[in-house]
Amino acid sequence: MERRVSADRPSTEEADAGRAPAPRPLRFAARTGWDLSENRLASVLVEARRAGRSLVDFTESNPTRCGIVETAPLIARLGEPRGSTYAPLPLGDPAARAAVSRYYSERGIDVDPAGVVLTASTSEAYGWLLKLLAERGDDVLVPVPSYPLLEYLACLEDVALTPYPLLKEEGWRIDLGALERAAGERTRGVVLVHPNNPTGSFVRRDDAAALEACARDRGLALIVDEVFGDYAHGDLSPDRLPSFAGRRQALTFVLSGLSKVMALPQLKLGWIAVSGPPELAAAAVERLEIIADTYLSVGTPVQLALPEILAARAPVQRAILSRVQANLAALDAAIAARAGGAVRRLPIDGGWYATLEVPRVHDEDGWVELLVRDEGIIVHPGYFFDMPRDGFLVVGLLLEPEAFAEAAPRLVDRMARAISGE
Repeated sequence: MERRVSADRPSTEEADAGRAPAPRPLRFAARTGWDLSENRLASVLVEARRAGRSLVDFTESNPTRCGIVETAPLIARLGEPRGSTYAPLPLGDPAARAAVSRYYSERGIDVDPAGVVLTASTSEAYGWLLKLLAERGDDVLVPVPSYPLLEYLACLEDVALTPYPLLKEEGWRIDLGALERAAGERTRGVVLVHPNNPTGSFVRRDDAAALEACARDRGLALIVDEVFGDYAHGDLSPDRLPSFAGRRQALTFVLSGLSKVMALPQLKLGWIAVSGPPELAAAAVERLEIIADTYLSVGTPVQLALPEILAARAPVQRAILSRVQANLAALDAAIAARAGGAVRRLPIDGGWYATLEVPRVHDEDGWVELLVRDEGIIVHPGYFFDMPRDGFLVVGLLLEPEAFAEAAPRLVDRMARAISGE
């Protein structure tokens, strides 16, 4: 019989010769085997900055860099003296959880404070929910187009993503038939981004009811990312659902946080609002409490300050919506004056992004390179968000209005000239 030699011990020959065993190489987990090489667009930006180009960044999404609101008074609220002591509360400080419940109540939504779980971020909330719901190799359904971070979050939990389409021709309505066909034996949940990013589309009420029935009948949970939920552009159409929070037809987890609600991503506080059939919701919170207790990642000062911070949200959100609407108007005016119908801004219900549909005289990388090279303007290619085909560009709407209004005509004019063959 052949004798096996452990890879962790020297062979007999090595031991007899007094030689040290060959060092065992360190291996990183396969889940972190990302392609870390610089992509084509990153190289274009590096070269432009190295050349000293002044760039207008239409991809900017960090509100703290856009001069929209004065955050110092809000940050000052972190000085509560009780923040100098620590008491581990896995689900979060009761007053902070009640403040989240009150935030929903003021929007006409009933959320039980007992179903509120505080997290350090929406990304962390996704991770906890994937831990709660899925075993290795299970999958969750995710919308396309949508937010590209979901792929990384699922990968880190060894959970697969199965896409379901949003139908552009129907205002990015969920393709319910495709979603139901995509749900398999190992599907554990359905992710919605509401309003979706970057399409800005809210879910229709009848589609929400159909989704809840599907989830209930198939034993699935709904994970609903509502970080942009406060930023509807005007009054929502009556057929659109404002929020999934507090709904009880299926086990539902609604995600949000200070990053968008208050334009304060640096404070690192988010939440999960759990609802659904009472027994299921209670069991989910019990398990989430153990997960949260393992991490205890939410800082005490921000929890103590949360009631006052959330109470101050109205002027912050008015300022953001005013900025977004002003920039959207400038973009629309530039398209109307210069594009000759060749560039189309797709309708949006909310959020702070706009999607442009452009002729395919260049691929999306080619468009981005052209705009950086000729106008010093940065936009997102649509494929970053898994758009259904080539021919889309995505722009953010948070830039300072004077800068946006100066750059938008140059953006559209250069696109129009490229379309005409220049």
